[in-house]
Amino acid sequence: MRQSGTNLPKVGRYNRAVVMDQIQLADGISRVEIAEHTGLTPQTVSGIVRRLLDEGIVWEDGASRASHGGKPRTTLRLNPDAGRAIGLHFDPVELTCALVDLLGRPLAVRKRPTPSGTDPSHVVAAMTELVAEVRASAGVPHEEVLGLGLATPGPIDLEQGVIVTPPQLAHWSRVPVRRMLSDATGLPVTLDNDATAAAVGERWSGAGKGVANFAYFFFGTGIGGGLILNHQVYRGGSFNAGEFGHSAVLPDGPECYCGNRGCLERLINPSAIVTEVHRRLAARSGGSVLSQAFGQDPASVDHAAVQRAAADGDPVAAAVIDEAAQHVASVAVSVANFIDVDLIVLGGHGIHHVESRYVEAVAAALATRPLSRNIRVTEVEASLLGTDAAVVGAAALVLHATYSPQLSALLAD
Repeated sequence: MRQSGTNLPKVGRYNRAVVMDQIQLADGISRVEIAEHTGLTPQTVSGIVRRLLDEGIVWEDGASRASHGGKPRTTLRLNPDAGRAIGLHFDPVELTCALVDLLGRPLAVRKRPTPSGTDPSHVVAAMTELVAEVRASAGVPHEEVLGLGLATPGPIDLEQGVIVTPPQLAHWSRVPVRRMLSDATGLPVTLDNDATAAAVGERWSGAGKGVANFAYFFFGTGIGGGLILNHQVYRGGSFNAGEFGHSAVLPDGPECYCGNRGCLERLINPSAIVTEVHRRLAARSGGSVLSQAFGQDPASVDHAAVQRAAADGDPVAAAVIDEAAQHVASVAVSVANFIDVDLIVLGGHGIHHVESRYVEAVAAALATRPLSRNIRVTEVEASLLGTDAAVVGAAALVLHATYSPQLSALLAD
């Protein structure tokens, strides 16, 4: 079901966003089709489109399709050069920055290690340098950047723009990172947790484009989640919804920093996977391509090496990854039962090279275990944004806030 607009006179900004959303989601769409999909009158749609054309945000690409009556309809598309946004993904291990166009396509991407053992001001300084480097490499003037989106580990206080004591980041207790980064870069900053940002990116230009209800599993240093419900980002009462990584899958499993036991994140984060592979390699005489490297230097068998080996079918690495995927599948079934989403998307650098193993495990579970499986089967896909999901999503936070219809705007009016 598509979102509907309204013809009430005080919601012009919302209607404009509804029209923009239809143009952005479609691979070419006519004015008549926009009216049909939104419930707006043809006159309202024509007026909004005319202004968007005048502003250069939308263009008529010259293509046309015949209507039911035979009269050709002009196709409308977003002008990708009409807006630029910068995304910054703050991972405890690595900072990634990207500048994207209005279609969410990265024009420049840069990475650098996250400064360790330092206070937040040093990390923000590194972020600022990386933003300037990316903008310069893309040759985009400061004034053409709509804003900066920051995807960060949670929990966060979204209203205050504050990171609230994330367990994997020492010295980060109620840090006003949004204000600090905005002051340092001179750009308006939109903040969200990394999994929600990745979900927004997937909605803007990935597998979730045009999907009304989907859940996003983000695999990074930790395991997070994002929710799009009825085309709207769902953040919950404290703006920290979607913590799929803290679903308990082994009630008597290892303790998690959140206070539970046997949490998904505790069992399948990169460090846990590497530890389990090391344990199995140490207990067997051979059979794995990783055995020799492990014998010479255990540190060389890191998460990236495990992922590559599993992708190549190595029995030890593949067995550990497949067990992790089964844990993810159990949580995905719970999400499908609780929220009844149309699609589950799996993404992030934490499943690089082994996306297909996770997708296959989750797909098999969704086909056989949710209560609604005899009505319809929830689909599962790997993220189309891949390892750039969070950073493209961070930039998409800016695009989404600027151009997508927000129900809160109706209340504000």
